[in-house]
Amino acid sequence: MQMNSELDNDKFKLLYVIINRGSGSKVLRIAEKHGISSGTIVYGRGTAHTGILAYLGLSDTKKEIVFLASTRQTVLKVLDDLNKELDFSKPNHGIAFSIYINSIKGSKNIIHSNTDEKGSSDSIMYQLITAIVEKGKAEDVVASAEKAGSRGGTVVKARGSGVHETTKLFSMEIEPEKEIVLILAKTDTTENIVNAIKDALKMDEPDGGIVYTQPVDKVFGVR
Repeated sequence: MQMNSELDNDKFKLLYVIINRGSGSKVLRIAEKHGISSGTIVYGRGTAHTGILAYLGLSDTKKEIVFLASTRQTVLKVLDDLNKELDFSKPNHGIAFSIYINSIKGSKNIIHSNTDEKGSSDSIMYQLITAIVEKGKAEDVVASAEKAGSRGGTVVKARGSGVHETTKLFSMEIEPEKEIVLILAKTDTTENIVNAIKDALKMDEPDGGIVYTQPVDKVFGVR
């Protein structure tokens, strides 16, 4: 079945799975059973203090972040199977959540169903906060976020395609000296956390970094 080159945001979703290093291949195998033939794995590390490990199940250990994209119906099925296989309810078994995608182009391996799927009517309870900062400042992001109510996050190293090359996100250069911090927060705490990060990192100044949020649909592994 031929897939449309651009899909509505109520039909297409991106799945994030944050797990311990070495488990990414298992996630991909489960996704493949549902017709998702490819995904992306990046390395990161968790940042959560001992007293809040029960919340995110993340410690300062090596992590893998798996990105998978498919229709909403397929993503929900994958989430259910992942939860059964990995048991996100247990501490340090990881977290998984999904967000809507406005459009997608060039993903020939993704099957688009003709089913008339509707977006979830559930109220948004969580937001994904993404902060991009200079190398070495990720801990400042996490510290300021925790003071504003965050329970921890995941740090990913970012780099351009070459030593002397850069790539851009929202007009900001992403070089080998950058770090990306992913924080999952309840909606009612998101604004305070974002403002705390912005103020602590002086993001209003040149090269101070950027921070943005995205609504999260389904969440597993957060207690």
